[in-house]
Amino acid sequence: MQKSYRNQAIALAGLSLATDLVRQLAVNGAVDADSLETLVNSILKVDAESIEDVYGGLTKLRPGFRVLRSQLSGNRDFDRNQGRYAASLIYLENKLEGSRPMQQQIQDGIKEAIEVSKEHPIVHQDVIAKLAKTYENSLSQIRPHVMVQGNQAHLTSAVNINKIRTLLLAGVRSAMLWRQAGGSRWKLLIGRKQLLAETEKLLRAA
Repeated sequence: MQKSYRNQAIALAGLSLATDLVRQLAVNGAVDADSLETLVNSILKVDAESIEDVYGGLTKLRPGFRVLRSQLSGNRDFDRNQGRYAASLIYLENKLEGSRPMQQQIQDGIKEAIEVSKEHPIVHQDVIAKLAKTYENSLSQIRPHVMVQGNQAHLTSAVNINKIRTLLLAGVRSAMLWRQAGGSRWKLLIGRKQLLAETEKLLRAA
């Protein structure tokens, strides 16, 4: 993958979309079905031709670009929990990058989910459950846990728990793409203006 601010912005939009949907599920108990499908696809798309192809095209990431623009521009209305979720997912991806056994475990889980998706819609509860279990058995074992805050009624729902775990897995996938595109915590600080400019440009093109 080409290392560029453009590709970093696309990956960060995927990460931003994942954290925003986690927030929505935790607070409201529901998310946009199309956005959920975009992120589930991003996990299952293991042989994408480009970073845009991972997400099904730039248009699918419009909500993520909006969230990322809000974060990079320092909008005071930006939910700080999302920034915390994103930092946690980047941390998890860093730990995953150094663990071949866990990488294989996740790859095996994704392959199983792909097989399930051949018989059901992409966001069918069986597909979501398989991906959630993959996250639970691997990345959720890393400490500290990603602490999701919200309405306890939503956070104790088995359906929502599976969706949240699946979205966290999708967030780690985006964090991996961000790193492969040349992203790092240091570059996120010194390259904020460039990333914001690319985000604006991509949002206009989406």
